[in-house]
Amino acid sequence: MSNLNEFITFNVESAYESAYDLTVKRNYSTPKIYTATGDLKKRWYVYFSYRDATTGKMKRVTPFYGEAQKYKTKEDRLFVLSAYRKKIIELLQKGYSPFEDNSELHKKHQTTKQKISAKKLQKEVATTSSKKRKADAITSKTIKQAFDMALNLKKNTVGVTTYKGYRSRVKGLQDFITKKYPDVVAVHQLSKAILVEFLNEVLIRTSPRSRNNYRIDLSSVFQTLVDNEIILTNFIKNIPVLKSKPERHKTYTDKQQLDIFNHLEEKDPILLLFIKFIAFNLLRPIEICRIKIKDINLTQKTISFKAKNKPLKTKIIPAILLECLPDITTLNPESYLFTPTKIGGDWNATERNKRGHFSKRFKEVVKEHFNLGNDYGLYSFRHTYITKLYRELVKDSSPYEAKSRLMLISGHSSMEALEKYLRDIDAELPEDYSDLIRTK
Repeated sequence: MSNLNEFITFNVESAYESAYDLTVKRNYSTPKIYTATGDLKKRWYVYFSYRDATTGKMKRVTPFYGEAQKYKTKEDRLFVLSAYRKKIIELLQKGYSPFEDNSELHKKHQTTKQKISAKKLQKEVATTSSKKRKADAITSKTIKQAFDMALNLKKNTVGVTTYKGYRSRVKGLQDFITKKYPDVVAVHQLSKAILVEFLNEVLIRTSPRSRNNYRIDLSSVFQTLVDNEIILTNFIKNIPVLKSKPERHKTYTDKQQLDIFNHLEEKDPILLLFIKFIAFNLLRPIEICRIKIKDINLTQKTISFKAKNKPLKTKIIPAILLECLPDITTLNPESYLFTPTKIGGDWNATERNKRGHFSKRFKEVVKEHFNLGNDYGLYSFRHTYITKLYRELVKDSSPYEAKSRLMLISGHSSMEALEKYLRDIDAELPEDYSDLIRTK
C-alpha cells in the first residue's frame, strides 16, 4: 500500500504534468535585479542565464544596464530596472534568444505595432469625425435659435414660475449680448468671459444673491444645450458662486403685532386676513395666493394648497383663523380666496405678481405708517408666530417633543430643516445663565 507522501506527490505531479510537461527544460532563467546591496556608487543591472544550444548548458548573458546608473536614489533606480526586467521577461516569453538572429521576431513585433497603430489611427479618425459632426451642429444655430429650443424643452419639465424665471434671465442675457457684443450671433461664439461680464453687471445692478440666481438659471439652460449637443460644454459651472448675505426678516414684538392688527382692522381688512393666514396657519405669501374657495373644506376644517416642498399639502385650519373667515359657502369654488378688492373672485395675474401686490400693499399701508425698516415684511409674521408656538410648546415638554409637534404645524419636511429654521430666526434661546458665570 502506498504511503500518504507517495500518494500526494503522484497525484500533484500528474495533475501538473497534464498542463505542463515537467521534462521540458526551460531555455532561460528568470531575470533578476542586482542592487549591489544598496550601494549607489556601484552599477546596478538586470541579469539572467540562457541555454547554450551547442553545450545544452545554461550560460550567463551580458548584464543589461540601460540608463539605470544615471538615477541617484534607490527608489528611482529600482523602478527603472524593474521596468527593464519586465520587458526582458516579455521578450524571452516571445522567443527572444541572445545567441541567435532575432530578425524574424523583430519583424513580427513591428507588424504588430503597425496593426495597433492602424487601429489607433482609425479610432482617432472616428473621434475627429464625431467632433466635427458636433461642431457642425454647433455652428448651425444662432444664439436665439439655441435659447428658444432650450426654453421650449424646459417649458414641459418645470413649473410655470420657474419657466418664467428662465425666460426672463435668458432675455436679459440676449439683450446684453446684442448691446455689448453685436458681432456675437452664433451660439458657439459665447464664452465664459462674456457670461462673467454679464453676471458682474447683474451684481452691480442688484445683489450677490440675484447674481447667483441668474447663474443657477442660466447654467440650467446651458446644460440643456449641452445635453442636446448644441454646445460642447457648460462653462457656467466653472463660474464661482459669490458669498451673499441671506435675507433676514425680524420678528415682531407683541406690541408691534397688536398695533398692526388694530390699524389694518380699520384701514385694510383684506390685507389683515391675508396676514392672519401667514400668522395663524403659517403659510407662505405665495401659497396663500394659490388658494381657491374649493381648497377650503369647512366640514373637516382643512385647507389644501401647493406648497414649497411638495405638489399638494393639506393642513388644518385652526379655530382662531376660522373665526376670522367670512361666509364663503355661496362663493364660486373656482374663485381665488384673495383678490385685490374682495374675498372670493377672479384675479388674472401670475402668482409672483399676486404676491408682489400684497407685499407692496403692506409696504404702503403698514411699513410706511409705522416707519418699519427693510428687515420687516409679510414673512416676518410667519417667523413671529413660529417663535411664539415653539416657546409655548417647550414650556411643558422637552425641546425634541416641542419640535416634533411644531413640525406638524409648520409643515417643515424634516426635523433638520425645522431646527435650522429655528436657529435662523433665533426662536430657540437658552435660559438665563448668569449663575454659571457669577463670581462666588
